Amino acid sequence: MENLYNDAVELLKELIATPSLSRGENGTAELITRHLANHGVRNINRLHNNVWVQNLHFDTARPTILLNSHHDTVAPNNGYTRDPFVPAVEGDRLYGLGSNDAGASVVSLLATFLHYYKHDNLKYNLIVAITGEEENSGPNGLESVIPLLGPLDFAIVGEPTLMQLAIAERGLTVVDCVSHGKAGHAAREEGDNAIYKAMRDIEWFRTYRFPKVSDMFGPVKMTVTVINSGTQHNVVPAECRFTVDIRVTDRYTNEEVVETIRQHVECEVIPRSTRLKPSSIDPSHPIVQAGLSLGRTTYGSPTTSDQALLDVPSLKLGVGDSARSHSADEFVFLSEIRHGIELYIRMLDKILIS
Repeated sequence: MENLYNDAVELLKELIATPSLSRGENGTAELITRHLANHGVRNINRLHNNVWVQNLHFDTARPTILLNSHHDTVAPNNGYTRDPFVPAVEGDRLYGLGSNDAGASVVSLLATFLHYYKHDNLKYNLIVAITGEEENSGPNGLESVIPLLGPLDFAIVGEPTLMQLAIAERGLTVVDCVSHGKAGHAAREEGDNAIYKAMRDIEWFRTYRFPKVSDMFGPVKMTVTVINSGTQHNVVPAECRFTVDIRVTDRYTNEEVVETIRQHVECEVIPRSTRLKPSSIDPSHPIVQAGLSLGRTTYGSPTTSDQALLDVPSLKLGVGDSARSHSADEFVFLSEIRHGIELYIRMLDKILIS
């Protein structure tokens, strides 16, 4: 355990020191590949900047667990008072961009995978996939790898949750709406004002309540966030465009939400994407029960991650605190990494060995 922890911390320092903004993760992908190879791991796979590998005694007759996290980061914000690419240990804190989101989960999941890599009688196969483009929901991240992984039974997604069990995650869809009117001269009250038509639909978005309410999240949340219309003061606008941010619960699919919207509004509704789906895992699932037996608690995560791309039950569970993600002078506690590795292994022991 001590060797796993020390190796994980050293790898995290290297990851911090290697810029890995979304779509620019080549350097950290090479680090991860080299780290696995240095620990005797064979048949390492890579596509784009995604790295994945199976346990040594992978058996297609067994069910498979995916361990996934992302090694890309957002750009450092202007509030940093230290170099975001210089790993710095001060007491129990390790500072650096991506240390908390999601580098600590990356290195802890890799340590966990290495712990089990050579076991020859596990009840499940393991695949660890450390992927890119999570922060910008890019098409060359986890989404591009999923078809190559084979059948999966369930997944653990490493995002900062304070190692509590996020058993559900909101989905996200963004729709662009266009209200169509007819241009005319404002002084003569000509035309059909697209702004007024948009206002009626915007009021619907503001007040409508979807009938099915999630026990975990409450209602679906819709928020109009952008609006554009008009070219000059004396012309009645023929078009008004606005954007709606929609946080979908586990009671609806993104497609169901979009269809409901279209049934109630007059404007044209154009979804940007419906791929970031709500996700969940049954509280009675063995991995959740394993966590509960070790004193973990369950909750619903309001943030969206690569979990939204998976079509199998998935548990979001990771090292660090979501409140530190994307913050200036990002850090993770070293003790969180040690605890995270220990807890991942204790939970999986109940599934893989017991």
